[in-house]
Amino acid sequence: MERIILIETSTALCSAALAEDGVITSYRESAAPKAHASLTAVFIQEMLAERRLTLAECDAVCVSMGPGSYTGLRVGVSTAKGLCFGSGKPLMAVGTLDTLVAQAETNGYKYIIPMIDARRMEVYTAVFTPDGQQITETAPAIIDENSFTRQLEEGAVLFIGDGAGKCADVIRHPNAHFCQCHPKASAMLSPALKAYKEKRFEDVAYFEPFYLKEFVATVSKKKLF
Repeated sequence: MERIILIETSTALCSAALAEDGVITSYRESAAPKAHASLTAVFIQEMLAERRLTLAECDAVCVSMGPGSYTGLRVGVSTAKGLCFGSGKPLMAVGTLDTLVAQAETNGYKYIIPMIDARRMEVYTAVFTPDGQQITETAPAIIDENSFTRQLEEGAVLFIGDGAGKCADVIRHPNAHFCQCHPKASAMLSPALKAYKEKRFEDVAYFEPFYLKEFVATVSKKKLF
């Protein structure tokens, strides 16, 4: 029986889950503002206590690798590294977009397009097939009425994530469907199990989250002197 601790802190929702033998047996989440640093480790302690387990009885720790909030990702990765350093357990990482695809109801859709909110009309995104295959690179995008036209012309498209809702007023194609939500640690189960079975473990000392680059470098018009 594999036991995996799952940590998702890439957006405003902080969540953690415990998977045992392919099933989520304990889960915690909070949308309290700026509470990731104070809640993540507490959630893990509570879940282990609830299941009457110790960290030594777990097999791996899996953390969201981004893209997403810089601060949130740092908290999640730091917590995961601390657990792995202290226990000698392997570290795994799952992309935030992969988690959103795993979280989606995929029936009837030609494509799943997860979106992580950045700012204004900007998102981090990629195109996936309903079975979870990523077919474009993860990239920043500025959304307008012409975004994802090719995919929308081919069939129904689900836009999912905390960046999806704000795009609904811009992408008006009849094949566009929207699900405004945050990625959850419980939805990391399938990609985490796949990584565990394939022994895709990260280097605990050197692993860094996938922050992705800034959209546009701008110069302030305000006079500094």
